[in-house]
Amino acid sequence: MQVTSVGHAGFHIQTDAGSILCDPWVNPAYFTSWFPFPDNTQLDWDTLGNCDYLYVSHLHKDHFDPKNLADHVNKDTTVLLPDYPVPDLKNELEKLGFHKFFETTDSVKHRVSGPKGDLDIMIMALRAPADGPIGDSGLVVSDGKTVAFNMNDSRPVDLDPLTEQFGHVDVHMLQYSGAIWYPMVYDMVERAKKAFGEQKRQRQMDRARQYIEQIGATWVIPSAGPPCFLDDELRFLNDVYEDPSNIFPDQMVFLDQMRRNGHDKGLLMMPGTTSTFDGSDLLSHEHPLPLEQVEAIFTTGKAAYIEEFAQRQAGVIAAEKAAWASPEGEPLLEPLRELFEPIMIQTDQICDGIGYPVALNLGADIVVLDFPKRIVREPIANERFRYSFTIPPELVRTAVRDQEPDWVNSIFLSTRFRARRVGGYNEFLYTFFKCLTDERITYADGWFAEAHDDTSTIVKDGYEIQRRCPHLKADLSKFGIVEGNKLTCNLHGWDWNLDTGRCLTSKGHELRSKKLES
Repeated sequence: MQVTSVGHAGFHIQTDAGSILCDPWVNPAYFTSWFPFPDNTQLDWDTLGNCDYLYVSHLHKDHFDPKNLADHVNKDTTVLLPDYPVPDLKNELEKLGFHKFFETTDSVKHRVSGPKGDLDIMIMALRAPADGPIGDSGLVVSDGKTVAFNMNDSRPVDLDPLTEQFGHVDVHMLQYSGAIWYPMVYDMVERAKKAFGEQKRQRQMDRARQYIEQIGATWVIPSAGPPCFLDDELRFLNDVYEDPSNIFPDQMVFLDQMRRNGHDKGLLMMPGTTSTFDGSDLLSHEHPLPLEQVEAIFTTGKAAYIEEFAQRQAGVIAAEKAAWASPEGEPLLEPLRELFEPIMIQTDQICDGIGYPVALNLGADIVVLDFPKRIVREPIANERFRYSFTIPPELVRTAVRDQEPDWVNSIFLSTRFRARRVGGYNEFLYTFFKCLTDERITYADGWFAEAHDDTSTIVKDGYEIQRRCPHLKADLSKFGIVEGNKLTCNLHGWDWNLDTGRCLTSKGHELRSKKLES
């Protein structure tokens, strides 16, 4: 099996039975904020796109690149389709001309047969509202000799199907770096922001190492990040000098952390790097540049590399911005009322879970999403808000114009906004902004109604605790860490007070727990 990085979470997997192109992202994403790092525009995308199979893990724009798919990928290829509760991914691929789909069943091994031979595959589909826009997934591929698990940025909660159906994993690709706007966009004192950033940076790398330990693959390829920020106003987000509070560490940083924790079989890849495996044997590992030049891109030459990359992409950034809607226009109250109120009316779990009005500060307009009353309105005199967002009006006008169904994975991931909150993170609020279609909101509301599973119990560090995390049902025997009377689920970094069961991260999500007598 030959595995070639095509940038970010993208890989080209070549086997005797055919090739699979995974998550081929090259064009800027999220209001031209994110670019692949290192640059992958120099790759031969026409040759890469002449593949036997295409796998797009989910609809995030750093995985689903419609322009690259339309321009370079063979429309007669067979799409390996995750088992998602809503058909959005398939619909978007059909719009681009793809018409051959191999529809998988979640976490079930399938054999795909082509003119070149057979491959065993499995797609582990995550279907909680917090996963992508109703979905994220990881792909397992076996050619009979080598087993590769491309987890990209998915966070599977049950890994048993992987080991039960495929045995030992030889190559494991996974995310370790940030892909979020927290804490950078929040209005808080700088000292607190740095402290939260340090905590976030370390937790995401700790989580990756936990997956590495659980899966036990021979070789590990850090991937699916970090993004590169080339716009002048966002350039400060790049981790150029290994700032401990920056949530976007690169591959070299994580490989060093792996080595310090006893794992020395991590592989550094950049776009064009190719590794050839025979089972767990690494036959070759070849970069498109001399090794010292590759390492310099991530270390001493990183700042200069990003500056040159930004200059090459300046025209692309300018053209993308020119295509945004004008910041001026009719007041946004009525367009947002037409967009949001039908969604609000359909949901009880999510609106009640938000529980209070939320302000959108949009230039000259202030629009209030009154979730308890299920209405969109103007602010009341001297009204205060527990949650508010300050967003450039041109971004909102563009999202409305383009009928964007997911503001989280468009406006918010752009990091081109500010947020203020009193109290903890509210998962229901961000879920609402992901689910701006009838199908999505109906599924998400039903998911929350049935999500809590506290029937099984574990004992951990002197406490009896429900086994499944109240957030996304992660197995707390694997992901739970107890420090004093606080439990942290490292899958997403949520905390609970074990003495009271109260969630310290978000409203609701109580945990069943009891201190055992010594």
